[in-house]
Amino acid sequence: MLNSTDEGLKKVIGVRSLAANAVNLTVGAGIFALPAVIAAYLGAASFLAYIVCVLLIAMVLMCFVEVGSKIPVTGGVYAYIETAFGPFAGFLANTLVWFGYSIMADAAVANILADNLSAFFPSFQQPVVRTIFLALVFGGIAWLNVRGVKQGNTLVEFVTLAKLVPLLVLIVVGMFFIDTENYKVTTWPSAQRLGEVSLILFFAFAGVEASFSASGEIKDPRRTIPRGILLGVFTIFIFYILIQFVAQGVLGENLALQKEAPLAMVAGTVLGDFGKLMIVIGAAISGFGLISGDVLNSSRLPYAAARDGLLPKFLSAIHPRYATPYVAIMFYVGAGFIMSVSGGFRQLAVLASSALLLTYIGVILATLKLRKIKPVENSFVIPGGITIPVLALLTTGWFLSNLAWKEIIGVASFLAFFTLVYFIMKMVRKR
Repeated sequence: MLNSTDEGLKKVIGVRSLAANAVNLTVGAGIFALPAVIAAYLGAASFLAYIVCVLLIAMVLMCFVEVGSKIPVTGGVYAYIETAFGPFAGFLANTLVWFGYSIMADAAVANILADNLSAFFPSFQQPVVRTIFLALVFGGIAWLNVRGVKQGNTLVEFVTLAKLVPLLVLIVVGMFFIDTENYKVTTWPSAQRLGEVSLILFFAFAGVEASFSASGEIKDPRRTIPRGILLGVFTIFIFYILIQFVAQGVLGENLALQKEAPLAMVAGTVLGDFGKLMIVIGAAISGFGLISGDVLNSSRLPYAAARDGLLPKFLSAIHPRYATPYVAIMFYVGAGFIMSVSGGFRQLAVLASSALLLTYIGVILATLKLRKIKPVENSFVIPGGITIPVLALLTTGWFLSNLAWKEIIGVASFLAFFTLVYFIMKMVRKR
């Protein structure tokens, strides 16, 4: 696969397009809820968690850049890890992405959606009402996808504007309402506390790596990938730190108390009811757009795995009328709904981040292994030898070391279950 540089796809993605894609895929509904969660742990020292997260993501993405320049094919994480370690590792990585991360992330975002709407409809905090609402959200998205309704570029652009414009307005206007006294750090966090919070915040930085899935369509990968990705990460970091800066400066200690809809409260403080409504609508559109877009794309992964004999065959069924993988779609959406009613945003964000960090470890190890193979012409190599990959590996391990025991057991059970599935399906194929 190392020489698979031409898949017949047009190479049209440049530096700006790749950076914009990274920002669009990363800045989502998570940032509408996380400022309060981070402030509850770190207070005015919240900026430290953002710095830690951006340093990790930058080091990991350098590994993505190197391995992506050597394997410039569509597939992203799955292609990189499978090339380095074989089909079993590729299967686990692929499953970690669509089940461990994507489904958990959809469930977390659905909870953000409900939390933000509770700012105007307090009944959304009641378990029964919340469950009915989540069932309608996931059920409606499943119905649309089974019928074959797809999002066009116009809808994607609208959703992007709907989530970015309100946040930009909040940043600009909020600057005039900042009280600098709210930035005084009374207690600096311990390394353990900083690690715990960074693991939660990492959820908001997830998504940049998804832009590598279109590696087969990036022109001049050696030049475009490092510049585009690092530009995108820098833009995301500045955007996030400004949001936290404004929220902390406006609300101070009260920010930690606004766990349901912190940015809506900030907007309400600086812009009144109009601002509050603006943020709630932006968060709702962002959340719904993210979930519907993810279901459209990620539900095809279990379908493809079932088609190839890696998952039970029934998941590859095609609807006789709409010609869509309806069983895989309903399975995917059903799992998302169950997860959404089983946990709150924080727990789901931690599990989603953990799954993604495990795939990052796979990519870092793939980077080191593929260096032993004959170099690929014009491929990018991280400066400094193995320093950055090793630091990225150690930092990722530090993030994961902050998992609670029940979360470690959950992740281990997930890996054990799908390992069993893989070998059972492998025996079935042989027979």
